[in-house]
Amino acid sequence: MNIPKLPAATFSFLWGAVAGAIALAIFGFNWGGWVTGPKSDRLAEVRANAAVVSALAPVCVAQFRKSADAPANLAALKKADSWDQDEYVSKGGWATMPGSTAKPSREVATACAKALNEIVL
Repeated sequence: MNIPKLPAATFSFLWGAVAGAIALAIFGFNWGGWVTGPKSDRLAEVRANAAVVSALAPVCVAQFRKSADAPANLAALKKADSWDQDEYVSKGGWATMPGSTAKPSREVATACAKALNEIVL
């Protein structure tokens, strides 16, 4: 079998291509924004959870404002320590969505308490 002789520059070219591929991968994953599948799944989950919280927090605020004793509840919420406010909203039932029997989301209750601290009834 006759294997053709390769020019001497071929090996330099191949090593340059390998080094370029390695440099491209390092640049892409560190600064180019490339991510692996599991990391993209985690990022998507975080963004989806944030979107759900931002969509449900106004519903919680509306339920709070419609409650029978909203001004007194708001005063009690503002008197509570900042780390206990989400628990106050959860126990009041305002973070539970209409028709739901699930346990209220702590993230929704926290966002609701934050929004309620900014309103005046």
